[in-house]
Amino acid sequence: MSLNEFASRLQNIEPFHVMELAKMAARLEQEGRHIIHMGIGEPDFTAPPAVVAAATQAMADGKMQYTSATGLPQLRAAISDHYRSVYGLEIAPSRIVVTAGASAALVLACAALVEKDAEVLMPDPCYPCNRHFVAAFEGKAKLISSGPEHRFQLSAEMVRAHWTDVTRGVLLASPSNPTGTSILPDELKAIIDEVRARKGFAIVDEIYQGLSYEGAPFSALSLDDDVIVINSFSKYFNMTGWRLGWLVLPERMVAQVEKLAQNLFICASSIAQYAGVACFTPESIAIYEERKAEFKRRRDYIVPALESLGFKVPVTPDGAFYVYADCSALSDDADQLTIDMLNEAGVVLVPGLDFGPFTANTYIRLSYATSMENLQDAVARLRRFFDARKVKSAAA
Repeated sequence: MSLNEFASRLQNIEPFHVMELAKMAARLEQEGRHIIHMGIGEPDFTAPPAVVAAATQAMADGKMQYTSATGLPQLRAAISDHYRSVYGLEIAPSRIVVTAGASAALVLACAALVEKDAEVLMPDPCYPCNRHFVAAFEGKAKLISSGPEHRFQLSAEMVRAHWTDVTRGVLLASPSNPTGTSILPDELKAIIDEVRARKGFAIVDEIYQGLSYEGAPFSALSLDDDVIVINSFSKYFNMTGWRLGWLVLPERMVAQVEKLAQNLFICASSIAQYAGVACFTPESIAIYEERKAEFKRRRDYIVPALESLGFKVPVTPDGAFYVYADCSALSDDADQLTIDMLNEAGVVLVPGLDFGPFTANTYIRLSYATSMENLQDAVARLRRFFDARKVKSAAA
């Protein structure tokens, strides 16, 4: 094999189009254009003072060595306490594995569970990297069209209908990227029951669970001890670049995942881990809850604003910081529409192309993880953009 020949698995992994749009936007900014970014899902808030102070103190104290592959004991204990205080769940620290972001958690889960040619069911639309994690271990992501009538999520009925002899499990996200919608607890229980009846695995990505705006806090861990839950410090805890996340596993999986973590990652960043402990202080939690309320305020502004522009929002997002909007009344090519909005209005949105074929041409994703001022400016720019298109169309 020469350096010009690559592993065949790369054929199953597509480029991330949101990053391509980000590069286009960067070129326009270099030309002096002012661009409003509502593409990448990254909070505009940063880590609270106590978290930054904890990282600074850890460096000053020389706490920069490797940690256990499963994470600092005090961080695992803090995460366990968090499940108790927020969700009323008793999750033993021994079941928690600290990871280098949620991405590393998904890599470890897929490495442990996905065999060659095994199918994993997931909804279309879904976060593209999730299906690529499956492909990286030579499994096959089986995307199931999940429209607004299903809140863009899998249902128990879909699991029954699409499970085959080569299906091994499901990979879900609640709340979801790109839709901001959650799986209702009764439906999630029914899905897990279907998977258990077939001796499969259920991985639930809960990285946006802290940013749920409706109802009481809920985790899939309350439904089944065997469910595998992914979480992260990136979204609710505003620590995207720190690359820190965690897995909650059944006890019998911990030793196997630890072995994988030792070989693939050694450990998550020690500095990020010491900082992560400070995320759970009452002072930090109070800041996070204020920021969560601000995200909700932005959601409550942007959804009707999009509808006033001609987009349709068939399911109001109940979590995360995304809106998945139907643009079919405005264009039959979401990809080209986002390029035009960038070039002509200076607003970055993401086409459905990244999130699966069924909604690729008719939906766009908007991230409202930016200031209210930016959201209002973006709506004004888009209004002028669509008004100009109407004038051109009438003149033609």
